[in-house]
Amino acid sequence: MNGLRGVLADAGAGAVATGAMSGIIIAGDRAGLMSEPPPTTITRTALRGAGIERPAEAVSVAAPLAHLGFGALGGVVYSLVRRLTPGVPGPLLGILVALGIYAVSYKGWVPALGILPPPEEDRPGRPAVMIAAHVVYGLVLGRLIRAPGAAR
Repeated sequence: MNGLRGVLADAGAGAVATGAMSGIIIAGDRAGLMSEPPPTTITRTALRGAGIERPAEAVSVAAPLAHLGFGALGGVVYSLVRRLTPGVPGPLLGILVALGIYAVSYKGWVPALGILPPPEEDRPGRPAVMIAAHVVYGLVLGRLIRAPGAAR
């Protein structure tokens, strides 16, 4: 696919993959492995930074939407990487890209902004859940976004 339709399809695939990974995050949260899912913590921090003093009501709506948007953007990024590496199996490439997103986020900008500690300093369950969730995200992307010229 080319142009805007292709970008929208890739973003849609990223949103679907985000839905799948959210299932892992919810399960990890319900199992007590996280004090709060990172998308919620990140959104709450962003809302406070925007001057919303009591973001509780907004977080319940904004966190899933922000996570879906971030995941959609990840689908577009994956598609660009997919075009550069057509010979790499989709699921493998998806996992690698997703773990790259995890590393850039949870070892990079998230702790740099003081939102969450880096994984090695975080509570033990949260990094494991988030790595598993990102692997699922990557697997779904790898199945939904094909290499250029690959059969659908």
